[in-house]
Amino acid sequence: MDEVEAWRRERYRRLREPMSWLTLVGLEWLSPGESRVGSSPDAEVRLPSGPPLAGRLVRHGAEVTASGAGLTHDGRVASGLRLVSDVDAPEGQEPTILEVGRLRIVLIRRGERLGLRIWDTGSPARRDFTGIPHYPVDPAWRIHARLEPPAPDETFSVPDVLGDVEEEPLAGTVVFERDAVAHRIKAMDGGDGNLWLVFGDATNGESTYGGGRFLYTDPPTADGRLIVDFNRAYNPPCVFSPYATCPLPPEENRLPIRIEAGERRLAEH
Repeated sequence: MDEVEAWRRERYRRLREPMSWLTLVGLEWLSPGESRVGSSPDAEVRLPSGPPLAGRLVRHGAEVTASGAGLTHDGRVASGLRLVSDVDAPEGQEPTILEVGRLRIVLIRRGERLGLRIWDTGSPARRDFTGIPHYPVDPAWRIHARLEPPAPDETFSVPDVLGDVEEEPLAGTVVFERDAVAHRIKAMDGGDGNLWLVFGDATNGESTYGGGRFLYTDPPTADGRLIVDFNRAYNPPCVFSPYATCPLPPEENRLPIRIEAGERRLAEH
């Protein structure tokens, strides 16, 4: 129980950061050529606050540059600044962050699409956040499981809320039993040897979010044994902002059982 509570405290700390899912207030897709950035109603990249025209972005293929007196980066006005996206930033480094007052703007890449995520560090959702409803911690949902290794270069199809489907490398299939019935969840690489599970269950749309939940596991042992602690199942970013681009559970990861553990749906969802 103490481990789960410590995990929850860290999750809440991250959600209270200036750039979190609670402060994500916009997503604007970029067209080729020049786009004006500002709060003006006719700006191609519309900001929720700030000057009518903060600056301009120019997209040539997959490259985007920023210029304008109202756009700053690391305290300097942007002038032909090439933006590094969330996908293209080197490991361990952040993408380019543009600042417009209390707003923060980052280039994202989703397949062939390029867009701008916009955060408001003064968001009321961040200020008023008090926590997430969750089931009581139940040791019975800390389940011993095993990992079935994938075939070489095996992938599986993962849909997302944008309607796209990505072929993701399969890290293996997690197999666990509940009431003497075996269940399987296909896993993605969660980094540092961890596994990332995007799954649905029979509580979705009722007591938990309809779009499923996420869960990280610790690395499996050399012989494929691991613990799946569903008490750490958590809501995807789309619960907190309509501007997130969440993956959805693939059909084979939709479990027929009720997993009454982990985070529940928020009242507004």
